[in-house]
Amino acid sequence: MNSEFYIPARSADAPYIVDVTPQSAGWAESSLHVLDLGIDGSVTRSTGDEEVMILPLSGGGSVAAGDETFELSTRASVFDGPADMVYLGINQTYTLSGHGRIAICGARAGRSFPNRRVAAADVPVELRGAGNCSRQVHNFGTATTFEADSLIACEVITPGGNWSSYPSHKHDENTEFETQLEEIYYFEIDDSPSGTKGFGYHRVFGTPERPIEVLEEVRSGDVVLVPHGYHGPSIAAPGHHMYYLNVMAGSGPDRAWLICDNPDHTWLRGSWEHQEIDPRLPMRKTQGE
Repeated sequence: MNSEFYIPARSADAPYIVDVTPQSAGWAESSLHVLDLGIDGSVTRSTGDEEVMILPLSGGGSVAAGDETFELSTRASVFDGPADMVYLGINQTYTLSGHGRIAICGARAGRSFPNRRVAAADVPVELRGAGNCSRQVHNFGTATTFEADSLIACEVITPGGNWSSYPSHKHDENTEFETQLEEIYYFEIDDSPSGTKGFGYHRVFGTPERPIEVLEEVRSGDVVLVPHGYHGPSIAAPGHHMYYLNVMAGSGPDRAWLICDNPDHTWLRGSWEHQEIDPRLPMRKTQGE
């Protein structure tokens, strides 16, 4: 039986395939919309009290806001390297035009920052972990790489057979060592060479004081919400690379990603010192280079 924190693929009304708002999630800050614009579509939206980061998953287009227009170069798939990203601040009306699937990451914000574009070539790519815990992170909107009010977002690629979001960790309190952040995981799974659909698994579990239990088989387009608790691992089935888009924001005074590991598993980080990064990483663009 699926958890209340699991949202199956394409459960939103067209042209949206994902429609997570603070109201629908039952929390205060984070949102995610994914649109399927087809061959040539457009939608006009308002940022309202949110700041947003817009990026192609599979497709491209443009974002027009006021007298500014920003281009989003076409990305063949989420496994094809980083994407262009356009940031828009609060209280703006904009039109998103283009083709394919486009993600709109959002978070409630109290300050306005300038609209701007980050080119795919300028997105910091990090290789994290080692061995079968190796993964690739696209830090297009993280707190240490991009200035914003509250929104934190990144992409993670986990090669088939590997584990990521591991050791399991949490960020649900505002302390010296941790920041309270609501988190959205949006998944896509690579097809096999023969075209069969892939899958993976994602785990969320709580503390005695704040219990939560989620263990979901995830496929392309699925979403898992993490309101609190330890989350991870995200496990990619052998033969199928896993992608997820993380969207986070919280109530604390500082925009930061501070985490606490599950104490039972934090020792694993030391084990990586003597292992090599998975040789399948980094996954690079196959076209346009």
